[in-house]
Order: sequence, then C-alpha cells, then structure tokens
Amino acid sequence: MLDWLNAFLLTQAVEVPIYVLGLGVSVPAALAASALTHPVVWFGFFSPALAVPYEARLVAAELFAWLAEAAWFALALRRPWARAIGWALVANAASVATGFATRALLGWP
Repeated sequence: MLDWLNAFLLTQAVEVPIYVLGLGVSVPAALAASALTHPVVWFGFFSPALAVPYEARLVAAELFAWLAEAAWFALALRRPWARAIGWALVANAASVATGFATRALLGWP
C-alpha cells in the first residue's frame, strides 16, 4: 500500500496544479479526478492476476485515466469537452512522465 500511496501523492502533486490552472477548477475538484481513477489504474489495470503484457496495461490504463478524468471535468464540473480532454491529456502525460523519471533517477515511487 505504501507504493500506491507514494505514486498517488506524486500523481496528485503533478496533476492538481495543471487542472487548477488549466481548467480553473478548485483544488478539491482537481484532487477528485485522480482519486477516482488512480486506484482503478493501480489495483485494476496493474493487478498481478492479469496475464497481459505491461505495455498493453500501461496504454489501457492511461487511456482510461485520461478519458475518465476528462469526463469528470466535462460532465460533473461542466467544463467544455475539448478543454477537459486537452487538459486531462496534459495532466496525465505529465504525471506518467514524472513517474517514469523519478523511478529511473531515484528508484521512487
């Protein structure tokens, strides 16, 4: 669980400012986006019970997070779809890139 918590906190640290600045949402609304998707990605898409190659899991998980978070902003918070999709792509790309970089450079999370 500590690994998940570290990854979740890193994701929030990267994505929340992007959503607050890009979409003009509140911090709690920005926090909710990853809170809705991150457990599904971590415990669902990357479950050891799935016999699926890592690369396929990664693509599927990131597509899910991107589109689910965009839907959260567009439907629940009434942001325009195009802006929600664009900023969700930016936020998720930034967080996955940061995760890969910190893992490669620091061995964390």
